[in-house]
Amino acid sequence: MDKVKNGDISHRNFKPTYWALSNKNTIYILTFFLLIGGIFTYRSMQRELFPEIVIPYIMVQTPYPGNSPPDIENLITRPIEKQLKGLNGVKVLSSASYQDMSLIMVEFEADVDVRQALQDVKDEVDKAKSDLPDDMDFDPIVEDIDFSEFPILNINLSGDYSLYELKQFAENLQEDIESLREIREADIRGVDERQINILVNPLLLEAYDLTFMDLELAIMTENVNIGAGEILVDGTRRSLRTEANYRSMEELESTIVKFENDKIVYLRDLARVVDGFEDQSTIARLNNQPVVSLSVIKKSGENLLDATDQIFRIIENKQASGQLPPDLSITVTDDMSVYIRDQISNLENSILLGMILVILVLYLFMGIRNAFFSGIAIPMSMFISFLVLGELGYTINTMILFSLLLALGMLVDNAIVVVENSYRLYEEGYKKMDAIKKGVSEIAIPIITSTATTLAAFFPLLLWPGIVGEFMKFLPITLIIVLSSSLFVALVLNPVFMARFVKVEDPTAKVNVKRLFTITGSLAVIGVVFYLSGNLLMGNLLVLPLLMSLLNVYILKPGARNFQQRFLPWIDRQYEKTLRLAMGRLTSKMLVAAMFVLFVVSIMIFGASNPNVIFFPENDPKTVYITMELPLGTDIDRTDVVSREAEKIVFEVLEPYEHIVKSVGVNVGNGKGDFFEPSRAPNKALFTITFVEFIDRDGISTSKIMLELTEALKDFTGAEFFVEKEDEGPPVGRPINIEVSGDDFATLVNLAEDIKQTIDDRRIPGIENLQLDINMSKPEMLLTINREMVRRLGLSTELVASTMRTALYGNRVDKFKDGEDEFDIVVRLDDEFRNNVSALMNMKIKVEKEGFSFHIPVSSVADYSYGTTYEDIKRKDNTRVITVYSNVIEGYNANRINNDIRELLGRYEMPPGYYWEMTGEQENQQETSDFLLRALFIAIALISMILITQFNSAIKPMIILATVVLSTIGVFLGLAAFNMDFVILMTGVGIVSLAGIVVNNGIVLIDYIDIKRNERREILGLHSRARLTREDEVEAVISAGRTRLRPVLLTAITTILGLIPLAIGLNFDFFSLFTQLDPKIYFGGDNAAFWGPMSSAVIFGLTTSTFLTLIMAPVMYNMAVRVRNYYVKEKVVEE
Repeated sequence: MDKVKNGDISHRNFKPTYWALSNKNTIYILTFFLLIGGIFTYRSMQRELFPEIVIPYIMVQTPYPGNSPPDIENLITRPIEKQLKGLNGVKVLSSASYQDMSLIMVEFEADVDVRQALQDVKDEVDKAKSDLPDDMDFDPIVEDIDFSEFPILNINLSGDYSLYELKQFAENLQEDIESLREIREADIRGVDERQINILVNPLLLEAYDLTFMDLELAIMTENVNIGAGEILVDGTRRSLRTEANYRSMEELESTIVKFENDKIVYLRDLARVVDGFEDQSTIARLNNQPVVSLSVIKKSGENLLDATDQIFRIIENKQASGQLPPDLSITVTDDMSVYIRDQISNLENSILLGMILVILVLYLFMGIRNAFFSGIAIPMSMFISFLVLGELGYTINTMILFSLLLALGMLVDNAIVVVENSYRLYEEGYKKMDAIKKGVSEIAIPIITSTATTLAAFFPLLLWPGIVGEFMKFLPITLIIVLSSSLFVALVLNPVFMARFVKVEDPTAKVNVKRLFTITGSLAVIGVVFYLSGNLLMGNLLVLPLLMSLLNVYILKPGARNFQQRFLPWIDRQYEKTLRLAMGRLTSKMLVAAMFVLFVVSIMIFGASNPNVIFFPENDPKTVYITMELPLGTDIDRTDVVSREAEKIVFEVLEPYEHIVKSVGVNVGNGKGDFFEPSRAPNKALFTITFVEFIDRDGISTSKIMLELTEALKDFTGAEFFVEKEDEGPPVGRPINIEVSGDDFATLVNLAEDIKQTIDDRRIPGIENLQLDINMSKPEMLLTINREMVRRLGLSTELVASTMRTALYGNRVDKFKDGEDEFDIVVRLDDEFRNNVSALMNMKIKVEKEGFSFHIPVSSVADYSYGTTYEDIKRKDNTRVITVYSNVIEGYNANRINNDIRELLGRYEMPPGYYWEMTGEQENQQETSDFLLRALFIAIALISMILITQFNSAIKPMIILATVVLSTIGVFLGLAAFNMDFVILMTGVGIVSLAGIVVNNGIVLIDYIDIKRNERREILGLHSRARLTREDEVEAVISAGRTRLRPVLLTAITTILGLIPLAIGLNFDFFSLFTQLDPKIYFGGDNAAFWGPMSSAVIFGLTTSTFLTLIMAPVMYNMAVRVRNYYVKEKVVEE
C-alpha cells in the first residue's frame, strides 16, 4: 500500500523535475517535437568520412620565366618572405624556389580565420611588390588551400576508340558534371589538351628571309574579331564588327606571311599546321587498358553523397540517350561514396548493436519497464544532439558517430540512477509521485556533478592545437552536447514518463501469452504475404514482433526472473561479505597499499612488454599507391616503357590475390606530391591498387600484399619505388623526416648528404628508401651568350633567348575557335629540328644593320655546355632547409626507427649555425603527446574543483580522483596482456576520456554514503556533524554500497557493452538482415582499426575502476573517517 515515509518527501527539492511533473502535457508535446525534429535533422545532415577541417594555409605563387632557382630565391622569394614574417599568427613560413617559379606557403595557427589570413597575406604581398623586379610579366597569385576539396571519384573511359574520341566523350561528361553545384572541377587525365601546332622548318624560314616574329605577327593580325562601333542604317543603329577568325585548318594554312615581288608566301610554305595536342604530359591505363579519366573534385562544404548520386545519373542518362555509345566502357574507381557509406553504416550498426546489448542488460537488472525508461535516454539524447549538431552546421561523419558510440553507455548512466532510485523508493512503499520526486531530488545534484566532471574531462580536448586538434575537436564537442542532452532527458523527461507508466512489477506474474501471440501471430501472417510478394523488408518487420515475443516469453523473461531473484541477491551478499572483509583495520591498509603497488607494477609490466608505440592507428589499406621515379630529365615515353615493365611485376604479385583486387590504375607523368613536390613530372608514374571492401577480402591482409610489392620491386634497376597506403585522418607528415637547416647552400647539401649516408651505413631495419628532397642531378644545357657580339650586331640577349624559347618550347600566339571552344595556336620548330642540338644552334637570327638585312646562326653569338643543377631551393622560417626523408616499410615501427636515428644523430657534430630536427609525423606526435598530458592534468584539475565545490571537502575528491588515477592499472595491464599497440593519439584520448567516465560512479557512491551516514545520525538522534561509532560508520558505508551496487555495475557494464562492437571489431548489418536475411557478420575493418585502441583503453580502465569504486572507494572513505576521528577528538553529542 502506498505511503509516505517519515512524513517527508526529501530534504532536497529539484525544481526542474517538479515543474516537469506539474506540466506533463507540455513535456509530451516537447518530446514529440524533439523526436520528430531529431529524426528529420539526422536524415537531412550531410554524410562524410571525416569532418571538413579548416586550416589556414595560404599559398603565394609568383611566376618569373627564364630564371634559375637561386635567382628566384634572391629576386622573388626573399623579398616576399621578408614582408610576410611580420604577420601575426603565423605557425610556419615555408617556400620553394624553382626554375621560373617561386612558391611560398604560409601556415597560420588553427584559430586564425582563413579569410582574414588570406587578406593579410595579400596586403603584405602588395607591399612587397616594390621590391620585386620591374620586368615581371605576372603578379604574385595569392590563394588559400582548402583540404576539403579532394577527388571523390574517377571516371575511366576506354574502348575501341582513339584518345581524341575518348577525350570528346570525357568532355561531354565534363560539361554536365562541372555544372553541378557540388563540383569544383572534373579534370581530364590520360590525354592532353587539343592544340593547333605550327611546326616551323627553320631552313624554309631562312630561305624566305623571315623570322618567328614575322610568322607570329601574320597569324595575330589575320585572326581577328574587332568591333568598329555603331552605324545608323535606315533609322536603325547597328553595331559594326569585323569577324575574321579562322574557321578551318585550311584558312590557317593559307595565311599570307609575306608578299613580295608578286610572290605570296603562305604559312603552309613554311610550316606544317597540325591539329593535335599539347606535348604529352600524362598517360593513363586501367587494368592494362589505355583510358581517359575524369578526376572529379567536389567543392568545400558540399554533400559528397548527393554529388556522387547525381554523377551516376548523368552517366546513365547519357548512355540511355545515346550520347555515350554502348560499346564505350565506363569504369568508376576510387569512389569515396562507397567507402563513406560503408564506414558510416558500420558505425550506425555498431550503435544499434551496442544499444541492443545495453537494453538487454538493463532488462536483466531492472525488468522490461525500467529498462525501457532507462533505455529511452539513448535515442532521445541522440535526437536532441542531432538537432544541436545540425544547427551548428556539422555533418554526419565517423568522428561524430564514434563520439555517440563512446557516449552510448554513458547516456543511460543518469537515467539508470534516476529510474533505479525512484523505483526502489516506490517498491519500499512511497506513493508514485513522491517516490519519483524524492528519488530524483536525492541524486539530482550528484548526477549533475558527475556529468559536469565528465564534461570537464573532455573540455580540455577543445583546446587541442594544430591540424590534429581541428580533426579531433569533434569528439569533445559531440560528447559535451550528447551528455548534456542525457542529463536533460534523465531529470526532465524520464520522471514524467515514469509518473505515467511505472508500476511495481511482479517477477512471478504471468504474461497473457494467448493474447500476445494472437496479435503478433496476425502480424506474422501478414508478413508471410509480403514474403510471397518478394518484399523481404516488410515481411521481416511484421514477423519480428512474433519472434521478439517468443524470445521474451521463453528466454528473456525467465532469464531475467532467475537473474533478479537468484543471481543479483547472491551478488549483493557476496559484495557485502567482500566489503566487510575489505574494511577491516589491517585488511583496508593492506588493500590500499597493494593497489598503489599494483599501479607501479602495472606500469613496469607494460614497459617490460616492449609495447609497439605508434602515433596513428594502423589498418589494412583499401588503396595502395606505388610511386615510380626515374632520374630527373627522363622523357615521359621512356617513363611509360619502364612503367610497363614494373606493371608486369605488380600484376605477378597480385595474381594470387586477383579475387580481392578491384582495379590497378597507372598514371604515367604523375606521382604522389605535396605542396613543394609537384605531382606531375615526366619522370614519375603512379600505380593505384584498389582492393575490395574488408568484408570481401576473405581475411587476406592487404598490408602483407604491400610488403610483397615492396620486396618484388626493391631490385628493379633504373627506377626507385615508394610503396605507401592511403592516408587516414588528418595529414601528419612523413614517418621519417629530418630537416637540416643553415645558410650556405653548398655546406647544407654536404651536411644533408652526409647525414643520409650516416643513417644508410647504420642499416636500420624498416627504412624504405632514404632520400633528400632536393635533386642535384637535374640535366641542363646552359646557353652562354656573348653580350659584346650581340650588341655589335644591334641585337639583345633577350631576343636571342626568346628566339630559342619559341623554337623549343613554343609561343602561344592566338586562339583557334571551334564552336564554343577555343584552343591555343602554338608556333615552334618542327620535331626533327626541335630535339636536334645542332639544328637549334644553327637557328638563324635576322640582323638588320645599316640598311642591310642578313641572318646569323645562334652559334655565332652563343655557346652551350652540358651540366647538372639542383631542382629547387627550399626555405623554412627564413632559413634554407633540406629534408632527409623516407617511408617506413609496412610492419615496422616508425617510433623505434626514429629513436635509433635520434640516438645516431645525437653523436653527429654539426657546424655552428647548422641544425637538424625531427619533423613530420614525429613533430606532430610530440605535440600530441605533450598536449594530451596537459589535457589530462587540466581535466583532473577541473574535476577536482567541481568535486571540492560539491562536497566542500578535500578528502572526498581525493578518494574519487584516486580511483581515476588507479583505473589506468587496467589500461596498462590490458594492453600488455593482449599485446596491443599503444596508439598515442587514440589510446591517449581514451585515457583522458576515462578520467571523466570513471569519476561518475564515485561521485554518486560517495554522496550516497554521506546520505546514509546522515540517516544513521537521524535514527540515533544525533546532530548532523556528530561522530558515529566505527560499527555505525561501517554499516552506513555498506548500506550505501549495497544500494548503489546495481547502478554502479549497470553504468559500467552498459558503457563497456556500448564499446564492445568496436573494441573486438564486431560488424553486424541490420539493414541487410531485414532486406536480404544476411546480417553480414564479420570481425575487423577500418573502424575497428581506427577506433579500437580508444575503445579498448576505456574498457580496460573502466573494468578496473568498477572494482575500485565498489571496494576501494568505500575502504578509503572509511579509512579517511577513522583518521579524522583519531586526530579530531569530537564527542558524540545527542540532540
